[in-house]
Amino acid sequence: MTDEQTPAEDVAFEADDASQEIEALKLEVAALKEQALRYAAEAENTKRRAEREMNDARAYAIQKFGRDLLGVADNLSRATAHSPRESTDAAVKNFIIGVEMTEKELQSAFERNGLKKIDPAQGEKFDPHLHQAVTEQPSTEVAAGGVVAVLQAGYELMGRLVRPAMVAVAAKGSTGPQVGASGDEQAGASANPYAGAGADEDSSGGAFDTKA
Repeated sequence: MTDEQTPAEDVAFEADDASQEIEALKLEVAALKEQALRYAAEAENTKRRAEREMNDARAYAIQKFGRDLLGVADNLSRATAHSPRESTDAAVKNFIIGVEMTEKELQSAFERNGLKKIDPAQGEKFDPHLHQAVTEQPSTEVAAGGVVAVLQAGYELMGRLVRPAMVAVAAKGSTGPQVGASGDEQAGASANPYAGAGADEDSSGGAFDTKA
């Protein structure tokens, strides 16, 4: 304090210094907070990227093995669908039960490893991302563009299509009800059953090969 400064001026000067120091500390706190948030976001992004890469690696590792087992699943499905359930032979009944249990356990193993069955219900809208139209046919039970029957179930592995479901689709002019649709939506479906996807009446129905 100089000889010219009064005590009041000295107090004001010190208060001004304290105010500037507080403002500087506030700016420093804000900068540190922003830096902490940025580091947290980067850590979260790194975590998500690592999880995605781990899932991709896992999918790549089991993709071929899982695809090779689809033929086994198809055969078991055909066996249970055409099994002689009306048989009174105890040995035949036990055999059928064994086949059904084997199919159920195989599907459970698929699901545990991320391989999900695509088996659309009758009347479900045709989805070109999951289904392949093998044939189309007129129907009084399903609206145009709906699935009439599943000829072969499809599968997806962790969200990636391994094989589309091979389906028969209701042809244009079919008069069945549209599942979950209003009257306007039903009319639109009748006018454009495949929504630009196109059905293949003579498709061989080959499986898709996806790359991880």
